[in-house]
Amino acid sequence: MRVLFVSYPAIGHVFPTVPLQWALRAAGHEVLVATGSYGLEVQNAGLHVADVAPGLELESFFQETVPDLLVRVRNPEGPDPMAGIQLFAHLNDHMTDGIVRTAEAFRPDLVVYEQIFVSGLIAAQKLGVPAVQHNFGFARGGDIRALTVSQLGATMARHGVTSLPEQVRTIDIAPPSMVEPEPLGWSVRPVPYNSGAVLPDWVLEKPDRPRIAVTLGTASVHVTGLGPVQRLIAAASSVDAEFVLALGEVDTSALGELPPNVRVVGWVPLTVLMQTCAGAVHHGGAGTTLAALNAGVPQIILPDGADRFVNAAAVQARGAGVSATAEELDVELVRRLLTDEAMRTAAAEVRDEIASMASPASLVAQLEELAAAGL
Repeated sequence: MRVLFVSYPAIGHVFPTVPLQWALRAAGHEVLVATGSYGLEVQNAGLHVADVAPGLELESFFQETVPDLLVRVRNPEGPDPMAGIQLFAHLNDHMTDGIVRTAEAFRPDLVVYEQIFVSGLIAAQKLGVPAVQHNFGFARGGDIRALTVSQLGATMARHGVTSLPEQVRTIDIAPPSMVEPEPLGWSVRPVPYNSGAVLPDWVLEKPDRPRIAVTLGTASVHVTGLGPVQRLIAAASSVDAEFVLALGEVDTSALGELPPNVRVVGWVPLTVLMQTCAGAVHHGGAGTTLAALNAGVPQIILPDGADRFVNAAAVQARGAGVSATAEELDVELVRRLLTDEAMRTAAAEVRDEIASMASPASLVAQLEELAAAGL
C-alpha cells in the first residue's frame, strides 16, 4: 500500500502524524509526506518527504500576501476564527498544485491529510482514492474543514474537482475525557514525537528539586517575543524549583543575567524533558500540550493565537492546568503549579487515560481495508 500524508508546512502540524507513518512503514507500506517550509523537518524522522512548495518561507509568505489576516489571527485576546479559515484556505490554494502533482506522480492508494490541509482531500478526490483526516489537538475538525472547503471553489475547479465529501473518516488523538461530546472517528493515542537528539546527561538524571519546563514552541517565540519568559524569570528566584528554558534557536541575551535556578538549554526533546518535570509553562501549542498530558505534568498555558486558546480551555476544563495571560504569570501562580494537588491528580488521570488508548499501529489494518475498498 502507498500512503501519501499531506500537511500544513509547520512542525506542530506534521509531527503529530509521524507515529502513524512509522506504524505504516513498520508494516511494510510505502509512505511519502507532502509538505513544505518548516514541515520539511519531518525528514529527520527517517521519512521520505516531497517539498511541494520550494522556497516557501511561511512567515514571509503571509506577511507579503495577506498581512491583514495574519494580524486578525494573532489577536492576543483571541483569534478571529474566520480570518484563520481564510488564512488556511489561502495557503491551501498556494500549495494545492504542488500537492496534486506529487500525488499524481506517487499514485497513492490512500491519502491522510492533516485536519486543516484539505488540499490533500482535493488530491484524493481527483485521483479517486480514499482519504482520512488526521487531527492534531483539541480543535474539532468538521467545521474547520467545511469552512475551508467553502473558500476553495476556484482551487477545486482548477483541478476538475466539482465537490468534496461532507463526511470523511477522522483520526482523533485528543484524550476522550477532554473533548465534547466525544472523539471524532478513530480515537488513537497521541504518541509525542519531537525529533531525535543526543540527550544531555542532566536530562537523564533525577533533578535535585522540582523542575519546570518552559517553552514557547517553534513559532510563537518568533512572533510574540520573550515577554512571557521575562515575567517568569522575575518570579523564578522566589520559587524553589529549577526552570528549564527550552526555547530553541533563539537569542536569549535580552533576558539579562539569570537567577541560578534557571537553565537555558536551547532545544531538548519535550517528550524526555517533560518526564523529569513537576510542571510546565508554555504557549498552548497542541504538541506541547499533549506532551505535558502524556507525562502527567500540570500546566500553565499562555495562549497567544491560533488553536492555542482551544487547547488551553480543554486543559483548564479538565482540571489539569490553568489558562492565563502573561500578565497573570507571577510567583503565586507558579507555586500553584507545584502545590495544587487537584491539578496534579487530574494530570495523572489524563496520563493514565492516554496510556490506555489504542496505539497508532492499531489503525494499520483498518487503513489497509479502506485502501483496498477504494473511494
